[in-house]
Amino acid sequence: MPNAYQVPHLKTALKGPLLELEQHLLSHSQAIECWFRQQFRQTPAPFYASVDLRNAGYKLAPVDTNLFPAGFNNLHPDLRPLAVQAAQNAITQACPITDGVLIIPENHTRNMFYLENVCTLKEIIENAGYDVQIGSLNPEVTATSQIDLPSGRTLTLKLLIRQGERVGVENFFPCAVLLNNDLSAGRPPILENIEQVLLPPLDLGWSTRYKTQHFNHYSDVTREFSQLIDIDPWLITPESVQCGPIDFKERIGLENLAETVNKVLENTANYYHEHDIDCKPFVIIKSDSGTYGMAIMSVKNADDVLNLNRKQRTKMTSAKEGLAVDKMLVQEGVYTFETVDDAVAEPVVYMIHNHVIGGFYRIHTGKTATDNLNSPGMHFEPMSFQQSGVLPDQTQAPDAEPNRFYAYGVVARLALLAAAREIQSARDKMKA
Repeated sequence: MPNAYQVPHLKTALKGPLLELEQHLLSHSQAIECWFRQQFRQTPAPFYASVDLRNAGYKLAPVDTNLFPAGFNNLHPDLRPLAVQAAQNAITQACPITDGVLIIPENHTRNMFYLENVCTLKEIIENAGYDVQIGSLNPEVTATSQIDLPSGRTLTLKLLIRQGERVGVENFFPCAVLLNNDLSAGRPPILENIEQVLLPPLDLGWSTRYKTQHFNHYSDVTREFSQLIDIDPWLITPESVQCGPIDFKERIGLENLAETVNKVLENTANYYHEHDIDCKPFVIIKSDSGTYGMAIMSVKNADDVLNLNRKQRTKMTSAKEGLAVDKMLVQEGVYTFETVDDAVAEPVVYMIHNHVIGGFYRIHTGKTATDNLNSPGMHFEPMSFQQSGVLPDQTQAPDAEPNRFYAYGVVARLALLAAAREIQSARDKMKA
C-alpha cells in the first residue's frame, strides 16, 4: 500500500498570490460549500469525472476535464470508502430501482494499466452493493474472456449485445449503463436510442464534444464563483479559444492559428505585466476533442506554429481511434511549479457525483514546467487527500496538506459544475 503523499514542493518565488487565494478559499469555505450544494441541486453532477490541474504559484487552474476517467487504480486505497459511498449516491440518483450496473470499457484489451482501472471501478461499484458486468464493444471480444492482471486480479470481459431497446451481456440488462469509453471512434449504433440510463450521454463522447464548449461553461461558472467570494476569476481560469478549420499536413489554417496564438500570448503578457508576474507567457495548442495527450504542443511564440516541420505537423494530426483533428484549442499556458523529487508534477482530482474521492500527482522526470505531462514516461503518486479534499483545517497554514488539497477540490468541482452544465445543455438540445 502506497504511503500518503505530502504536498509537493512549490518551486517558485511567486507562491504569495496562491497562498492568498488559498487563504481566501479557507475563510469563505462555508459560503463555498453552500453554493456548491445549491448549484449541484439545480444541475446534477455527472456520474464521474477527473480534472487535470496546474499550479503556477500565482494561478491554479484546470487544463482538462475528463468525463470518462481511466485512472481509478492510481487512487489511494485508504480512500476507497469515500468512492464507494459516492458511487452509491450517484447510482441511486441516476437509477433508483437498479440492482446492477453494466460498464462499457475502452477497447484496450492489451493495456494492462487501463484494465486495472476498469477492475478497480468495478470493485468500487460492487462494494456499493450492485452487481456489475463488463460488456465490451471490441469486435475482437466474441466470447467471454478472462484477463489476468498484474495486480493478481482477474477481469472478465463479455460480448455486448442488444435485445430490443436494451443492451447488456447474456442475461444481464440493468437500467444503469456506465460508459468508460470516450467514444473517440464515434457513436456506436448499438447504443443509440436505448431505454436504459446511459452515463454520460452519447453526446458527451469525443466524436461530438469540444473542449472549448466545456471551457466556455467553465468561464461562466468561475465568473459567478468569483463574484461570490470576491476574487479575480483569472486566478482560476485559463483563457481558451477554439481555432479552425485546421489541416496541419496541408498547412491549411496555420496563419489563423498563429494569429490566435499571438492574441492569447499578448493577453497573458499584459496580465503578467499588470500584476508583476515574472514569467514568460506560453500557450498550449491541442486538439479540441480527444484525450491521451495526443495532438498537443507547447509554444512560446506564433512563429513556432508557422515553422513546424513535417514530422511535427504529422504528430499534430494524430488522434486516438483515428479521430479527425480539424479544430484546435488554443489555451493560455499555466506553469506547473510543483515538484516531487525535482521532477515536475501536476495534481489530478477524481470525483464521483459531486464528491471528491481522491487524486494523484502525474509526475514526469523528462518534462519541464511548460510541457504536457500526459505523455510516455509519466508516473503517478497518490494523494492522501485527507478529509476527502472538502474539509479544510483552519488551524493550519493555507498551504498545509488539507488546505492545499481543499483548494484543489474547489477548483476541480468548479470544472465538475461546468461539465454538469455541459451535459444539461446537450440534453436540452436533444429535446429541442
